[in-house]
Amino acid sequence: MTVRHLGKKTIFLSLACLWLLIGGCGSQVSSSVPPGPKQDTAVSEAKPAAPKAENASASEANPPAPKVENASDSAYITASDDFGNLALNNPSLPVYDRYTLGERRAKGLPVALPAVAPYEKQKTAYLTFDDGPDEKNTDAILDILKQEGVKATFYVVGRNVKAYPETAKRIFEEGHALGNHSYDHDYDRLYASVDNYLEEMEEADEAIYSLIGRRPLITRAPGGRMSHFTEAYDAVTAENGYVEHDWNVSSADSDPNGPVAQDFIDNIAGQATMDSAIILMHSSAGHEETVKALPEIIRVLREKGYAFGVVTPMTPQPW
Repeated sequence: MTVRHLGKKTIFLSLACLWLLIGGCGSQVSSSVPPGPKQDTAVSEAKPAAPKAENASASEANPPAPKVENASDSAYITASDDFGNLALNNPSLPVYDRYTLGERRAKGLPVALPAVAPYEKQKTAYLTFDDGPDEKNTDAILDILKQEGVKATFYVVGRNVKAYPETAKRIFEEGHALGNHSYDHDYDRLYASVDNYLEEMEEADEAIYSLIGRRPLITRAPGGRMSHFTEAYDAVTAENGYVEHDWNVSSADSDPNGPVAQDFIDNIAGQATMDSAIILMHSSAGHEETVKALPEIIRVLREKGYAFGVVTPMTPQPW
């Protein structure tokens, strides 16, 4: 009897212990549940990153037209193979060609530009600087333009581009327009024949292209088209896709009689009365007075209500 009674107690105690063990394990399982929600929260926090990647991808897949390419902090337009994208109306963006004339000819691409519509009438001043770059004044002018938030056009000489490549590159990278002003600015060579003229322009193109990988479509004849061109020069320029712009406002900063900064300011203030003012200045050696005059010239033009643009094939002709 005693042995059997003890056996029942033992069985009862064993069952009680088993129940307690099961309850304890249950509490251990329950305590392991909270990490699950933490992991879910981490996934939830990571989800916002996905739309960013999708938006970036969509933006890259659908770039705006026309394509605006970046050079450091600047922007410019690259002409399409057939020049068909030059129906633009934004005078603040320079326009370049991705090919040299030789490359266009070799590829059988058009060389001459189609007729392009000029910008709609808007009061725009085009600050243009001839004959640079140089080792001093061009950089000083670029400093002022950067401080004032103004873009300008630099008609550069090919041999000077080779002599001062960093300054020429800075013009491009800071969003100004580079134009072709011949290779060596030698009137005797340039105007001996139309063939000589075209050769000079192509040589300057090569100097610019080798530096920035782009060719300007805009040119300015040394001394001005109105003073030196015949119909033959007009024809060869157009046939080879160059767009020539003279000026309708002159600072007279190349006057040999020693004018000073205030003279240039007065000249521009008196002449700039039209909607599209193409203003002639120089950035080469000896034009320190132009540098001095520039901040006030910008102030005067702003006071007259002008915005500032860069010369492109769509810039209205000054005459």
